[in-house]
Amino acid sequence: MIGKVALVTGAARGQGRAHCVRLAEEGADVIALDVCEAVRGVPYPGATPEDLAETVRLVEATGRRIHAVQVDVRDRPALGAAVDAGVAEFGRLDAVVVNHGIVIMKPWDQVTPEVFDDTISVNLTGVWNSVMAAAPHVVSSGGGGSIVLVSSAAGLKALPFLVPYVASKFAVTGMAKAFAAELGKHDIRVNSIHPTSVDTAMSMHSSATTEAREAMDAALAGNPHLGGMYGNALGVEVTKVEDIADAVLFLVSDESRMVTAVALPVDAGTTAY
Repeated sequence: MIGKVALVTGAARGQGRAHCVRLAEEGADVIALDVCEAVRGVPYPGATPEDLAETVRLVEATGRRIHAVQVDVRDRPALGAAVDAGVAEFGRLDAVVVNHGIVIMKPWDQVTPEVFDDTISVNLTGVWNSVMAAAPHVVSSGGGGSIVLVSSAAGLKALPFLVPYVASKFAVTGMAKAFAAELGKHDIRVNSIHPTSVDTAMSMHSSATTEAREAMDAALAGNPHLGGMYGNALGVEVTKVEDIADAVLFLVSDESRMVTAVALPVDAGTTAY
């Protein structure tokens, strides 16, 4: 990644921060984007400007440069301007990691139109906006590149109490394959990655917040036998952000130069059953 430039959305904390730091450690300069505010209806705290500033500090500590912008991926003009500014500063764009997302856990009959619309607008339309803003820069930079869409194990198998989330993540899985088909002529690879529960604020196993666990407990109270669908074959409840960042690094590196249109589980085996 030495001399390369990578863009990461949802960069202020959690997986996004881990991706920024891991890519910087390998020599990439980073364009880091995050909304840095709460999203309506989400039961866990949103990222903050201070979180994004910490990502900046950690990347700079590796000796690499970072261009950080607070922007909402649902606002396509503002997102495009943020991407353009980052590319103008660094001169090119080689890798894109579309990592942002929200999850609101509710039984199907408690999902409101607002919950569905917000989930789809962030997790699906926001992903499309991000690729549309970034991909032209990867094409014009020449030499190919890599785009990674962070989906979920819930983009490969259905999970209960997450109808809007599952819908959005299955769509992201298909979107990656469709983009891969068209961008291949530019030697740009597009893959999706599918984590199980990761130790971030949005996880029911998070060490940072209890809101997601409380939402799961409330949902399971009405349908307790479905809890087993969240199990992992390796016997761990939760993975680390570094586990996902290492897989992202593989997908944006030359070591995966013949890998495209692949849905890569990093899921401790949860999609095995």
